[in-house]
Amino acid sequence: MSLLEDDEYVDEESAIVSANFPPEVQHAIDQVLPSSDPLDQPDFNAVDYINSLFPTEQSLSNIDDVVNNMHCKIRTIDDEIRSVVRGQTNVGQDGKEALEEAQKVIRQLFVHIKDIKAKAEQSEEMVKEITRDIKQLDCAKRNLTSAITTLNHLHMLVEGVDSLQILTKKRHYGDIVMPLQAVIEVMEHFRNYMDIPQIRELGEEVSRIRAALAEQITADFKEAFSGPNAKHFTPNRQLAEACLVISVLDPKVKRELLKWFIGLQLAEYTHLFQESQDTAWLDKVDRRHAWLKRHLVEFEEKFGPMFPSSWEVSERIAVEFCHITRNELSKIMARRKSEIDVKLLLYAIQRTMNFETLLSRRFSGVTLEEKEKSWSRNTRKEVTDPGNPFEEPDKKSTDPFEERSEAPEKMDLNALPRIKPKASPFQGIISKCFEPYLYIYIESVDRNLAELMEQFQEELKKKVQQSVEPGSSGGHGEGVLSTCADLFIFYKKCLVQCAQLSTGQPMLDLAGTFQKYLKEYAVKLLQNNLPKISTPGSLTSMSSLTRDFRDLSKSGIIQNFQSLLKEGEVTRYTREEQEKVCSILTAAEYCLDTTQQLEEKLKEKVDPPFCDKINLSAEQDMFHRVISNCIQLLIQDLESACEPALTTMSKIQWMSIETVGDQSSYVTAITGHLKQTVPAIREYLASSRMYFTQFCIKFAMSFIQKFIQHIYKCKPISTVGAEQLLLDTHMLKTVLLDLPSIGSQVNRKAPASFTKVVVKGMTKAEMLLKVVMAPGAPAKAFVEQYVKLLPESDVTEFQKVLDMKGLKRNDQNAMVEMFRSQQAIHTSPSWGGIASEGLQVKGDDESDPANRSSSLVLPKTDVVPASDPGASHLTVSNLSSSPVGVGSPEQESSRIKRLEKLIKKRI
Repeated sequence: MSLLEDDEYVDEESAIVSANFPPEVQHAIDQVLPSSDPLDQPDFNAVDYINSLFPTEQSLSNIDDVVNNMHCKIRTIDDEIRSVVRGQTNVGQDGKEALEEAQKVIRQLFVHIKDIKAKAEQSEEMVKEITRDIKQLDCAKRNLTSAITTLNHLHMLVEGVDSLQILTKKRHYGDIVMPLQAVIEVMEHFRNYMDIPQIRELGEEVSRIRAALAEQITADFKEAFSGPNAKHFTPNRQLAEACLVISVLDPKVKRELLKWFIGLQLAEYTHLFQESQDTAWLDKVDRRHAWLKRHLVEFEEKFGPMFPSSWEVSERIAVEFCHITRNELSKIMARRKSEIDVKLLLYAIQRTMNFETLLSRRFSGVTLEEKEKSWSRNTRKEVTDPGNPFEEPDKKSTDPFEERSEAPEKMDLNALPRIKPKASPFQGIISKCFEPYLYIYIESVDRNLAELMEQFQEELKKKVQQSVEPGSSGGHGEGVLSTCADLFIFYKKCLVQCAQLSTGQPMLDLAGTFQKYLKEYAVKLLQNNLPKISTPGSLTSMSSLTRDFRDLSKSGIIQNFQSLLKEGEVTRYTREEQEKVCSILTAAEYCLDTTQQLEEKLKEKVDPPFCDKINLSAEQDMFHRVISNCIQLLIQDLESACEPALTTMSKIQWMSIETVGDQSSYVTAITGHLKQTVPAIREYLASSRMYFTQFCIKFAMSFIQKFIQHIYKCKPISTVGAEQLLLDTHMLKTVLLDLPSIGSQVNRKAPASFTKVVVKGMTKAEMLLKVVMAPGAPAKAFVEQYVKLLPESDVTEFQKVLDMKGLKRNDQNAMVEMFRSQQAIHTSPSWGGIASEGLQVKGDDESDPANRSSSLVLPKTDVVPASDPGASHLTVSNLSSSPVGVGSPEQESSRIKRLEKLIKKRI
C-alpha cells in the first residue's frame, strides 16, 4: 500500500512539473486570468504555503478548518472543470459546419467574379467599335494641321525670300530685320525636310541672302568710315538699322565687323604711341589713358546712338586698348630695361592701376572672357567713394599685419595705392606687364630695410649715449621695442604693396628679403646690443660671444659665460643694464610672435604653388635663442652676485663648529642679492610672465647645482657643522620656494614646475647633509642608508661624501666597494617613501613643500637653546658606535623636536 501511495505521489509530482509553462505563455495567462491566489502562482511551493498557513504549533489547532476549506475549493474547481469539458463537447462539430459554410460562400463569390470579368470584356469590345472612327478622324486632324502649318511656313518662306531679295537690293535694313528673323526661324522648322529639292533650294537662297547682307553691310561701314568722305561722315539711320541686321546674322559677322571697326578707332593711338615716340615711355603713361578717355567721350557723343547697347562697343574699344597698351609697354620695357628705376616703375604701376580701377567702375566687363561672372553693373553703384579705391577699412587687432599703421617713410613707397582683393576683370589687364620687373621693387625694399637697420642702430647708440649722461633715466627698453614695432609695420606695408602687384614669384622674393632682415635684426639690434660681461683684467665684448651665434649651441654659450666668470671677480650689471637685457628679451618675444603672424599672412597672400616654399622657422629659432641668451645672462649675473657667498661657505672651517646658531652670514648675503635683483627683473618682465618663470626655474636649477658642488667642498665637516649647514640649506630652500614672488606685496603661489625643481634639488642637498651627519659605523648599514636616500647617486658623489666625513682612505675604499655592490642590487625607491631604521624623513605638513623633508632622526646630540643662560650654543656629544639610529626613542624625539623648533624660529 505504501508503495502504491509513493507511486501516486511521484505521478502527482511529475504532473505538477509538467504543468510548468514557458514565461511568455505564463505572462499571457496572467493577463487573461489575473489572480492573487498563491496556488495560481507559477513558482508555487507547497512547503512554503503550508508554513504560511501554520507558522506556529498553536496554529495547528485549526487544521480541520483549513482542510475543509481546501476540500471546498477542490470541489469548486472540479465543478468548473466539469462544466468547461462538457461545454467543449460540441465544439468540433460546430467548427466543421462553419468550414463547410465558408467554402460554399467562396464558390459562389468565384462565380460572381467570373461573370463580372466576362461583362467587362464585352464592354471593352463595344467601346473599341464606337471609338474606331473617332481615332481615324483625330489622326486625320493632326495630319491636316501639320500640313496646313507646313504650307503656311512654306508660304512665309517663299514670300520672305522674295521680299528679302528686294529689300536687300534697296538697302532697306529697317524692314529686313523682322522678315529675316522670321525666315531664319522657319528654316529651323524645315531642317528635317532638306532632302526635298525645293526646300533645299530655298535654304540655299536664304544662305545667299544672309551672305549678301553681311558683305553689303560691311562694305557700307567701310565706305562710311574709311571711304573718301569718311571725315565728313555723320551717323545715319541706315547704318543703325544695319547694326540690327548684323545682330540677326551669324555672330562671326558681328565679330569681324567689330574687330575692323575697333582697329580703325585705335589706329590713331597706335600711331601716336609707337615705341620710337617719347610719349610711349613710362613717365608719360598718363597720356595713354587721357587719350582713351578723350576718344571714348567723342565716340559716345558721335557714334554711341548708332550701335546697339548690347554690343558694348565702348567697352570693347577700352579692352582692346588695354591689350595693345600691355603689349606695347612690354616691348618698350624689354628694350629699355636699364632705364627703369623703382620710382618710375611705381609711378607707372600707380597710374595704371588707378586707370584700371576707373575702367572697372565705368564698364561691367561682360566682353572679357573671365570666369568671374558675378561682377555686374550693380557693383559700380555700391562704390560711393570717389577717392582712392584701394583703401581698406580699418580693423581693430593687435596683429600688425591686420591694422593700418604708418611705416617709416622711404623712397615714397606710399605712392602705391592699397587695393582690395581682385574683384574686377579689369584689374591687372595692363599692370600685369610690370610683373617681370618687380625685382626692381624688391631690390628697393632690400635697400630701404638696410637703411632702416642702420637708422635703428644709430637711434640705439644715441639712446645709450644719452643714458650715460648724468641725470639720464635710461630708456633702453622703449628704444628696442619701438624699433621692432617699426620694423614689422614697415613689413606690413611692403606686404600689402606687393600683394596688389603680384602674389607669385615677387611675393616669394619679398619673403626672402623679410627673412634676411629678420636675421640681421636678431643679430645686430638684439644680440649685439646685450650688455657686456667684463672683468677688471680684461673687457670682453658681447659681440665676441655672439659672433656666428646662429651656429653656436646653447651649451656653448653657457660655457663661454662660465669661462669668463672664472677669470676673476665679475662686475655685475647695473640696474640700467638689467633693464636693457629684459627689454631685449621682451622685444625678441614680440618678434617671435609677430614672425609667426607674418608667416601666416605670407602663406595667405601668396599663390598656392609657392605656399610651401615660405618657411620662417629658422628666424623664429633665432629669436628663441636670443630669449634663451637673455635669460642666461640674467642668471649668470645673479649667480655672479651669489658666487662670493658660496665661496665663503666652502671656506668655513666646518669641523671646528661646535654649536648650531642662527643662519650663517652667507645665507643672509645670498638672500639679500635675491631680494635686490629678482623683484627688478620681475618688474621688467611684467609683460613676459612666461619667460620670468623660465628665468626662475633655470636659475634655481643652476644655483642648486652650484650649491651642492660647494657643499662637497665643505670638508671635513663635523656633525654639528653638518647640522648648521642643514639649517642654512633649509633657509635657502625656503627663500628659493618664494623666489617668484620675493619682495612682492602680492603673494602669488609659485608655479608647480618651479616648486618641483626647488624641492627636488634642495632635498638632495638635505639628504647629503643627513648622510654626513649619520655615523659611519657599521659601514654596511651606512652604505645601505646612503643608497636608499640617494638612489641616483654615483661613485664620485659617494666618494665626496666620504671625504666630507673625514674618513681614512682605507675605510673609504672598503665603503666604495660595498657601495658598488649595494647599488647593483637595490632598486630606486622614491624619496617620499623612504623610512629606514636610523634615517627617517618627517614632515609636519606633507602638503607644504617648504616643510617637506624638514626633520630628521639624527644621531644622539645634546641641544641647548641659545636663550639658556648656562649655554649660548648647541653642543654635540660623541657619536655612538652602535648602528645608525640606535638610541633611546624618547631622547631622539625630544632632541629632534627642539631642532625643528629652532629651524622654525629662524624662518
